[in-house]
Amino acid sequence: MSDTVYNVLFLCTGNSARSILAETILNAEGKGKFRAFSAGSSPRGEVHPFTLQLLERLGHDTAGLRSKSWDEFAAPDAPRMNFVFTVCDNAAGEVCPIWPGQPMSAHWGLPDPAAATGTDAERHLAFAETYRMLRNRISIFTSLPIASLDRMSLQQRVDEIGRQSAPAEKA
Repeated sequence: MSDTVYNVLFLCTGNSARSILAETILNAEGKGKFRAFSAGSSPRGEVHPFTLQLLERLGHDTAGLRSKSWDEFAAPDAPRMNFVFTVCDNAAGEVCPIWPGQPMSAHWGLPDPAAATGTDAERHLAFAETYRMLRNRISIFTSLPIASLDRMSLQQRVDEIGRQSAPAEKA
């Protein structure tokens, strides 16, 4: 059994919802094997209130969560990342900083719950659905035998996780 702790950075544009959810889920489910972070290319400067409400309702600690720039993780004294995942389409298309150590990267795009419209109940449902999809992907990721896979096989697996389809819209 390896004592390696893998650092994972989740990126999005605003760093207020999807990337924060992913960071929180992985830190809770990573069982000491993963340490998650999140950041944005153009951070909003605050975590979306619905993100915090959902996480607190589900029993997650939200005390240290904040919206921050990905520049923090490109600095020389930043933690060295093993994996970098984009969770929104905008961040996937942007020119990212050069990450030290050439971490493995993949695109795990999901709809932005912060852009959801409708009643508060419908908007809360969008956040809950995003949480569910991220938790499913992260559960698959944390079950991978990372230490025993070669880099190409591991890259294929993390790419496949990002292609996990969202459920069909209900009529």
